[in-house]
Amino acid sequence: MDGIILINKEKGITSRDVVNMLCKKLNTKRIGHTGTLDPIATGLMVISIGEGLKLVEYLTGHDKEYIAKVKLGIKTDTYDITGEVLEESNNYSLTKEKLIETLNSFKGEYEQVVPIYSSVKVNGKKLYEYARSKESVELPKHLVKINSIELIDLNNDNFTFKVTVSSGTYIRSLINDIGNSLNIPMTMQELKRTKVGKYKLEDATDIDNIKIIPLLDAVDIKKVEVDDSLYKKVANGAKINNIYNEPMIMFIKDNVPIAIYKSHDNHMKPYRVFYYR
Repeated sequence: MDGIILINKEKGITSRDVVNMLCKKLNTKRIGHTGTLDPIATGLMVISIGEGLKLVEYLTGHDKEYIAKVKLGIKTDTYDITGEVLEESNNYSLTKEKLIETLNSFKGEYEQVVPIYSSVKVNGKKLYEYARSKESVELPKHLVKINSIELIDLNNDNFTFKVTVSSGTYIRSLINDIGNSLNIPMTMQELKRTKVGKYKLEDATDIDNIKIIPLLDAVDIKKVEVDDSLYKKVANGAKINNIYNEPMIMFIKDNVPIAIYKSHDNHMKPYRVFYYR
C-alpha cells in the first residue's frame, strides 16, 4: 500500500486521531498526514501511506483553500470559539462594503504572527506549552500569502468567507488580524478545508470508505519512462544530466515510479528514490 489517501475529517477529532484510526484499519504504521487540522476544523486531509510518506514535504508545500465562519463581538486567547474569552462587545458596526474592502486589503504577502496556541516550537518548546504554563514568549512571525479571499455571507453576529492561502498560514490568526484591522473583536467559529493543491474535498471519503491514490497519480509533475541504462542510475540515486527542461521529473519503469529528481543547474539530483527495484 503506497500512495495518498484523501480523508474528510469530522469535527472534534485531532489529525493524529485520523492517522491512528487509519493505522489500525490498514494494519500499518507507515502513515502520516501532510498538514494539521485543529479539532474544531473539518474537511480535507491528505494522508500519505507507505512510500507516499516520501512525498509529505512536497505535498505539505501546496496552497490550501478554506471556508471559515467568524463570530463577531468575541475575542479569545486561542483565536477560535473554543478558547477563553478575552474581550466581548456588541458595540460595533460593520457594513458589507467595509468588510469586503478589509478582506481585500489582506491579499498578497504579509508577516503573520504565529498564534500562541500552536505546536510551533520556540527554544525547543511548543508554543501552547508556554501558554498553558502562563510563560511569556516572543511569538515568531512568518511570511504568508493570501492568494484570494471572498466574502460569502454577512449576518448580524457572524460572517463567512472563502480563502486560498500559502502553506503555513493560520486562518485563526488571519481572522484575528482582520478583527484588529476593523477594531472589532472576532474569533473563528467554524473552519472547513476544501482544497489542498490539486486535491478537493469532494474527492475525499470517511475512514470506512478509503481509496488509495497510487504514487503515479499523486504528483503533478512530468513522468519519464527510463531505459535499462538510465534505470540503473536513477534507482541508485546518481546525478544525471538535465535534458528535460523541467524543475522536477518522476522517472518510471514499466509504469512504476522509481524516483523523483529535481533540477540543479545543468544536472538533476534525486529528491526521493522509491524502494521499487
